[in-house]
Amino acid sequence: MKILPFDALACPLDGESLHREATAWRCAIGHNFDVARQGYVHLLPVQKKRSLDPGDSKVMVAARRRFLDAGFYQPIADAVVRETMDGVPAGSIVSCLDAGCGEGYYLRRLAAAANGDCTLALLGLDISKWAVLAAARQDARPSWVVGSNANLPVLPASLDRILCLFGFPVYPEFARVLRRGGKLLQVDAGQDHLRELREVIYPEVRAESKKVDQAPNGFRRVRTEDMRFTLHLAGAEPIADLLAMTPHLYRASPEGRARAAALESLSLTVDVCLHTFERNTSPG
Repeated sequence: MKILPFDALACPLDGESLHREATAWRCAIGHNFDVARQGYVHLLPVQKKRSLDPGDSKVMVAARRRFLDAGFYQPIADAVVRETMDGVPAGSIVSCLDAGCGEGYYLRRLAAAANGDCTLALLGLDISKWAVLAAARQDARPSWVVGSNANLPVLPASLDRILCLFGFPVYPEFARVLRRGGKLLQVDAGQDHLRELREVIYPEVRAESKKVDQAPNGFRRVRTEDMRFTLHLAGAEPIADLLAMTPHLYRASPEGRARAAALESLSLTVDVCLHTFERNTSPG
């Protein structure tokens, strides 16, 4: 398997094609974006930020890296890899964006597990500079970008696959950058996902699911795969890491967080859904 950086980047200020020149990406109009020493590029303009330091914090990124590297979500990664490579002809080049890549776990799993009959051009994008920094330090082969799903710094119709895993999908942007027939793979939490943890930290657990009922505009549903399995976390550290990498850390009360911190072991339900949507082949 050959892994290439993704080079169909667009200027986040004017949408023009970016070209790599030594240690910077530049567009024809003259906007310039320096490549950091670690290899990533910051393509999130200040005026597009909603806060000074958006996205996951350094602590959250480190917790997610420890938890995912321990293999707890490997069944999800395996399903994503299988679905990403489904139907890919031998000898082809597949351009894939992980939209909300975090510290790069799923792209690294894709690069490691995909077969050797095709080439992958990989782009990981996240709004958190700490996440992108961690991803770039672990694997220099993909392109890593600080950016936003709301304004993807990607040229139109330049991608074959988009991954949006526990993230924030922006379907008009996804439709814009996917080629006709390209696929969006989206993982969402089901109503029982991490229920046992939620029962510890909240006084009342609401039954809620983030599953997508209908195919978004510009897409058709290819398939839906429900995944359900049990995790056994032994020791306080993986429990703390799981809590730290989810929004529950900030939603829970101090008392709820204290109850979680007192746990020495926890069995959890993982309940997620993998949606596969195909970009419509008809115009519009």
